[in-house]
Amino acid sequence: MDNLLALVDCNNFYASCERVFNPKLENKPIVILSNNDGCIVARSDEAKKMGIPFGKPYFKIKDELEKKNVFAFSSNYELYGDMSRRVMDTLGKFTPELEVYSIDEAFLSLTGIKKNMQTYGFNIKNTVKKWTGIPVSVGIAKTKTLAKVANHVAKKVEKLNNVYDISSFDEKKIDKLLSLINVEEVWGIGRQYGKLLHKNNINSALDLKHVKDSWIRKHMTVVGLRTVYELRNQQALELEEITPPNKQIVSSRSFGKDMSDKKSLEEAVATYATRAARRLRRQNLYADHITVFITTNRFKEDQPQYSNSKVFKLPEPTNDTKEIIKIAHKNLDKIFKSDFKYKKAGVMLDGIVPEEQSQTSLFTSEYFRKRNQKLMQEIDAINDKWGKNTVTYASNGRKNSSWKMRREIKTPSYTTCWQEIPVAEANNKQHHKKQKE
Repeated sequence: MDNLLALVDCNNFYASCERVFNPKLENKPIVILSNNDGCIVARSDEAKKMGIPFGKPYFKIKDELEKKNVFAFSSNYELYGDMSRRVMDTLGKFTPELEVYSIDEAFLSLTGIKKNMQTYGFNIKNTVKKWTGIPVSVGIAKTKTLAKVANHVAKKVEKLNNVYDISSFDEKKIDKLLSLINVEEVWGIGRQYGKLLHKNNINSALDLKHVKDSWIRKHMTVVGLRTVYELRNQQALELEEITPPNKQIVSSRSFGKDMSDKKSLEEAVATYATRAARRLRRQNLYADHITVFITTNRFKEDQPQYSNSKVFKLPEPTNDTKEIIKIAHKNLDKIFKSDFKYKKAGVMLDGIVPEEQSQTSLFTSEYFRKRNQKLMQEIDAINDKWGKNTVTYASNGRKNSSWKMRREIKTPSYTTCWQEIPVAEANNKQHHKKQKE
């Protein structure tokens, strides 16, 4: 039985999330800003057509955006993450085998599904739109790389209506399609390999397909060779249903403004430690190395510069927030210097192992270990049910602490915060009038 895959990719995901709860934004140019409203990190198609550059600092282009009636929003990670979960849950209805590739992309195994694939693709697209409000594109092929190609074309060619099935194409038709794809647009190639390939007169995906294996292995390693095999319609990349555990977890943010007082840094480090510990528990992982790092703003050359980090090896692995915060604060004590203004801090967890492989200490009370695990489970359950940070540690500081990330034009977290759920108001006068009639 031939392998069959679909790549489902959300269209302009961040902008689409904003449109779900504000339909007036439909067909309007939208840009999404990075942390602290720094740079443009996402654009709707309308904004791209206007020539608004990716990565442009917001303060440099703010007036121009306002003149052109472009809507700008702070990144709303809570909303985007929850909407991604809803999309992936919906896609899971169409296949028992699903690989979540990124926040807005997933590979679906369609092997064994005896239906017209083009029709099935439209069913996937229409259902996701109906259930979540997010528009998607669907590319269907026999390999991951070709599914990526099909998805790319589905987005570019308007008459395809965002669904393209090339799984039944013969080699001649696939070659014709590959001849139209620039080599750097092939999944896994990127800018650097693109330069190398262009230099060797390998300009299209079709050119890449016909390069000798020995040359690819020498210049692009076995990873590049797998890509070439996939372009030849030979499956070389398996569907990864189980995401491999993290080897390292980093929680870090730039501050809303430069900070010099230790209290603010302690709050920030405690907050990042809390997030990192939560990510450990979500994956049933433990860590035995905790690193804290701090740095000044390297772009302010008129200020003295300093950066440092400190790592601590735990006697036994843990995912206990309280323990990780305590060690993180000890690390901060050893590197903090009061005569600098800090722009960023972070917490990094290493030595990560699955729960069942963690080596416990003979000197730790089993009673206290289980008690702390139960406490973490209860806190996580409350926050999952009632919203992030419903229960948190006092060391994380107040909600509006001055060090926290600046998001001055952030939309509400419609799906994850009770206080920000949209309110629908009925016209009581009209209602009473109809009752009398």
